[in-house]
Amino acid sequence: MAIIRLPRIQWLYDLPVGLGQFLDEIPVGIAVLDTDHRIILLNRAFQALTGYVTEDARGVPCRYILRSNVCLHDCPLKRPSEDLEPVCLEANIINRTRQKIPVRVTSAPVQDLGGCLAGFVETIEDIRFVQDRADKTDSPIRFANFIGRSPEIQSVFRLLPVIAQTDSSVLITGQTGTGKDFIAEAIHQASDRAKGPFVKVNCGAVPDTLLESELFGHEKGAFTGAVSSKPGRFRLAQNGTLYLTEIGDLPLSLQVKLLSFLDDKVVYPLGGSRGFHVDVRVIAATHRNLEQMVREGKFREDLLFRLNVVRIQLPPVSARGDDVKMLLDHFLKTFNARFKKGVRGFSPQAHEALVAYHYPGNVRELRNIVEYAVNICDGDLIHPEHLPAYVMESKIEQEDMAQLVGLQGANEPPVILPGPNDADWETVERRMIMDAMMKAGGRRNKAAAILGWGRSTLWRKLKRYGISSR
Repeated sequence: MAIIRLPRIQWLYDLPVGLGQFLDEIPVGIAVLDTDHRIILLNRAFQALTGYVTEDARGVPCRYILRSNVCLHDCPLKRPSEDLEPVCLEANIINRTRQKIPVRVTSAPVQDLGGCLAGFVETIEDIRFVQDRADKTDSPIRFANFIGRSPEIQSVFRLLPVIAQTDSSVLITGQTGTGKDFIAEAIHQASDRAKGPFVKVNCGAVPDTLLESELFGHEKGAFTGAVSSKPGRFRLAQNGTLYLTEIGDLPLSLQVKLLSFLDDKVVYPLGGSRGFHVDVRVIAATHRNLEQMVREGKFREDLLFRLNVVRIQLPPVSARGDDVKMLLDHFLKTFNARFKKGVRGFSPQAHEALVAYHYPGNVRELRNIVEYAVNICDGDLIHPEHLPAYVMESKIEQEDMAQLVGLQGANEPPVILPGPNDADWETVERRMIMDAMMKAGGRRNKAAAILGWGRSTLWRKLKRYGISSR
């Protein structure tokens, strides 16, 4: 039997390191070739994209592994030796499952210490889902149905194609409404499991008493009402992806069973003694701070470590800069088509209010606001009156706070709060309002600024307490 000598890197570190292990840590596909363009070594990312492992590909000409459209007519490795310079071009490859994948290919010669050609190195980068335009238009970068151009979103997009080609557990974190569900499904659709089922379970929406049966299934007679056996979501997701959203709401007792499954890939139905091996990838998501929950004893640390193999943190809309404008235009087009409307855009006042709004519900709230506006808009432009009232109130409050800062800078005397002997809060609040109105000379805008309130808030309270500004 021939002994295969594994390539090593020497003199870079104190001790030699394996070249294969070194290249595996680089998230771009890398192939090392000899002078005859035959495969010597493939890194993990290259194997994930093509479906071929080094053991199968070693000694095979690279054109039979890449199966690219440039291999036949424009192979950069077949140029005259004096023209051997690094070349970067876009091409298509056909992977082992006959899937066509657009990639960016870079080919470069490798010289020995004497300056002679020793072989070649090729890199391939998946560009299926990232379409970065050379021009600086407002066209979004897209991964499946998730769009954005901000640096925060681009950094997420760069990870997703590589993550999709592995089977590692994924933990998606971020505030409510940031798009965790879209990312989870996009990872599934871009993976080799895309033909399998994508099964979603909301751990916070199912009662604790039913969640174990829902996830792991049960045998007939396991509990009162169990008149037949049920396979459970894990077994239903066989050869696919199980998406556990709101994983922070999973009871501690089920956290133990989930940890056991992640370790051995076997599920044990409720009331049963026989386990079932299941081939399922687990993606989990939460808006909660799991590290804090671990400190509070509400979430198992070992489960966090097991889920946290690959972590994706989605930024809130407020941290995505000009993505807000892009999302507004995107959803406007979406709902125009859905409702067969001809709304051309937003008026300057409405657009200013929407861009300035802080969106505590993130992308989900932004989408709902645009849907509401397109629904009730009866013209070709969305005006402030077509927006939910709280959006405009938020803008007014921001303006009032800016005015308050200006008044404080002018040494405007603060409101003196009544003492602790007042009967109740309503009495205290009424006196605060009256004091502010007196200092403001009856001007509501100035009184609201002194109190640190929005004008609409002050007007509601004036009406509530029957206070007249005249």
